[in-house]
Amino acid sequence: MAPETTALQSGSLSRRAFTRLGLVGGAVLAAPRVTRARRLAEETIIGEGEHRFRVRHQFPQLPDRFSWQTTHGVALDKAGNLYVIHEGKKQQKDHPAIFVFDPQGRFVRAFGSQFQGGGHGIEVRQEGSEEFLYVCGYQQVKAFAKLTLTGETVWYRKAPMASGVYAPGEDTSTTANWSRQGFLPTNVAFLDDGGFLLADGYGSFQIHRYDKDANWVSCFGGPGDGEGTFKTAHGLWIDRRPAADGAAREPTIVVTDRAHNTLQTFSLDGTYRETIPGFGLPANIDTWNNLMLVPELKACVSLLDENNQVVARLGRAVERLESIKGLRSQPQQWLDGQFVHPHDACFTPEGDIFVAEWVSTGRVTKLERV
Repeated sequence: MAPETTALQSGSLSRRAFTRLGLVGGAVLAAPRVTRARRLAEETIIGEGEHRFRVRHQFPQLPDRFSWQTTHGVALDKAGNLYVIHEGKKQQKDHPAIFVFDPQGRFVRAFGSQFQGGGHGIEVRQEGSEEFLYVCGYQQVKAFAKLTLTGETVWYRKAPMASGVYAPGEDTSTTANWSRQGFLPTNVAFLDDGGFLLADGYGSFQIHRYDKDANWVSCFGGPGDGEGTFKTAHGLWIDRRPAADGAAREPTIVVTDRAHNTLQTFSLDGTYRETIPGFGLPANIDTWNNLMLVPELKACVSLLDENNQVVARLGRAVERLESIKGLRSQPQQWLDGQFVHPHDACFTPEGDIFVAEWVSTGRVTKLERV
């Protein structure tokens, strides 16, 4: 029997495969409209209208010598290769945390054992004629790094003590510190000047600004009740989407304030602008053409238009997530066309979507635009 999904009908610079980005407008969430996952010639289709997708769960496959260990992030390079980072088991230090697959989902290579036990965010950035990975590690890793696409380390950084927000020793410690003086970085976003922003999503809740040489410059945010402060500043993005008429708009920073179930937007200098409510533990962001993509840990992947109206809630299964205890560790109970815990997602240049879920067995789904 086909599973149910719910949709809300309304109105690079980076890892996300060089898709077009843009500005955030006002948040308007329309009334929910119910749709169903459909089975067509043994295929599962979710969404409706122009936002319909063919579902391919477990798209990439690992060789038998490796195992999925809680998938966390996904990114694409210019050639269409998919990079998947998982948290990994800290006791398996020789096991890689980063896997690479070709556009057909076939395994290419693996590396990144230095992130085992704490692998989190991953992005691809083109710099001149080369592409590089920017990787974040939390838990006992407590670091972020720039790598080549084959895994060689360009630089490796710990807590920015110059910011004045961290406890002594956080720049050398390998013990997770979950206080607001700890450093547990989660994701990065890229600036036009060659610098980047780093979200300390589980530690200080600060958004750090770095220059093109990975030198710390400044920070904003910190813990609080919103409107410029956060409760788990987990994901972030530079939104460069055009206006509805195609006109350019000033780029903004968008941050997922996860535990507050909102997005917050900022000017590029870090000045607070607005809050967009209505999500279920939003984890990260990507954009493509006029769409913003928001994976939500509460069993949903949302699409917003250039006015930040939700136009689709893909694979939504919040009620089932809440009614089945421990669903994330029971793959035998997962249903086609429904998500469990989307933790990261990214667009392809064609508008397809890859979704990584925070589940112990790992799962990466490809949504192919119909």
